[in-house]
Amino acid sequence: MGLSNIEIAQGAQMRPIAQIADGLGIPEESLEPYGRHKAKVSLRFLDSIADRPTGRLVLVTAVSPTPAGEGKTTTTVGLGDALTRIGERAMICLREPALGPVFGMKGGAAGGGYAQVVPMEDINLHFTGDFSAIAVATNLLASLIDNHIHQGNALGIDLRRITWRRVLDVNDRALRDVVVGLGGPGNGYPRESGFDIVVASEVMAIFCLATGLADLKQRLGDIVIGHTRDRQPVYARDLEAHGAMAAILRDALAPNLVQTLEHTPAFVHGGPFANIAHGCNSAIATQSALRLADIVVTEAGFGADLGAEKFVDILCRSTGLRPSAAVIVATVRAMKYHGGVEVADLPTEDVAALERGTVNLVRHLTTVRDTWGIPAVVAINHRQEDTDAETQALVAAVERAGARAVVARHFAQGGAGAEELAREVVRLCAEPSEHAEPAQPRGGLHFTYPDDATLWEKMRMIATRVYGASDITASTAVRAQIRRLQDEGYGHYPVCVAKTQYSFSTDPKLRGAPSGHVVDIREVRLAAGARFVVMVCGDIMTMPGLPAVPAANTIDVDDDGRITGLF
Repeated sequence: MGLSNIEIAQGAQMRPIAQIADGLGIPEESLEPYGRHKAKVSLRFLDSIADRPTGRLVLVTAVSPTPAGEGKTTTTVGLGDALTRIGERAMICLREPALGPVFGMKGGAAGGGYAQVVPMEDINLHFTGDFSAIAVATNLLASLIDNHIHQGNALGIDLRRITWRRVLDVNDRALRDVVVGLGGPGNGYPRESGFDIVVASEVMAIFCLATGLADLKQRLGDIVIGHTRDRQPVYARDLEAHGAMAAILRDALAPNLVQTLEHTPAFVHGGPFANIAHGCNSAIATQSALRLADIVVTEAGFGADLGAEKFVDILCRSTGLRPSAAVIVATVRAMKYHGGVEVADLPTEDVAALERGTVNLVRHLTTVRDTWGIPAVVAINHRQEDTDAETQALVAAVERAGARAVVARHFAQGGAGAEELAREVVRLCAEPSEHAEPAQPRGGLHFTYPDDATLWEKMRMIATRVYGASDITASTAVRAQIRRLQDEGYGHYPVCVAKTQYSFSTDPKLRGAPSGHVVDIREVRLAAGARFVVMVCGDIMTMPGLPAVPAANTIDVDDDGRITGLF
């Protein structure tokens, strides 16, 4: 029996973080160490390299996720190590794991096998405290709102129209909807409210999209917390909250530097979910990495319909980032699952089911390559039980779609198992795409929708061009809210869709590549500080619940402080 992820990570021979930084040209005085193996890199140093030429950016995305897991983070790490092995000056950028999934169903998010970022336990548990700072900043604003109302409500805030919610970095379904202010006049005015998970908060999105402290403070001030009785927006700056919020986030805004098992440098910073937020690590980390390395590998959460779409339409649109190539991660198991095989039967060879399931991969590939114009390669994340017949069938399906598939064994072999993938990525970075549609060219990248489309049109284009839907619907009240946001001047914002990650549709049980379905918009939320409009579709929740058997049940620490059960 092989070693577990945590056992592999605990056996790693890590280098001092100052040595990793020195390899990037970062002086030790520009580090704020958190122990010997992780550190924040000062914003002042990053500002000093802002005029350097930038390297090439590689986006790692994936097929629609399945219960079997696809290994997108693992592939990002393995590819970064492989690029280093073939002589490239490489760096990776990842999101920070959220404690909700760590203790819930998904587990950690530091990679797996011999393709991990370390120190794995630290990264998955608290790390440098960024999420705590984001939670405090969010909840400070909530407390200032309720205090303002308690102290006389000079701004005339309508208690029925407060949209700002508190956050917690734990899955807790009991807190989705709550009543605050109970217990009499001394505790304020009772009103309905609720909690979101930290990664779904607007402050997290702002944190990851801000280009520096000044931009961060401006965006925090732009947050709309609710409306007055005559429907006028109330901003965080009206409550004089944005200065204190920025102060709380000042240190957190500096990217976190760590290393892989093979000592490739990595920024792990920020962590919004791609199914309920925009799903990319911080813009500061990615932009800085591009000035420190020749090739930077980053990931976008969940499938390409979610994370990669938001990477293109939100992050690239707002920052000017442009990926030179994309890697779409797939597994034999995932294709069989999308072909109708149940989880318990996935270890059994089933080439026919695999071929049926490849429609999911082909749709993601077509979107990345043809709609957005990004040269793409499929990485088959190899598992020990994959049969030769299944692997060959998957390679053939990708070739019929006009792309190349590379079998990568980084989970078992580290960077050495992904060298062929690395060489293909380098080749793609040097070649322009031959498949891009002619509409909307901007720096070689094509957006799903133009800036001047209405909010409704943007949502429809995402649904029809990316999800394969026939149309979108919404209740009369939601339609009116969308029109109101359009009329109030927010129509130029991009759309951030919150929906299930398990399907192109809003039904998590629809596998493969469903077409002709209708996407229903259940709720609309304005994120004026993040500068996008959230369309909540289907039954997706912004505060997840724990499964029947949470991962927390297996996590422990012994008398010597050694953590076990983390995966």
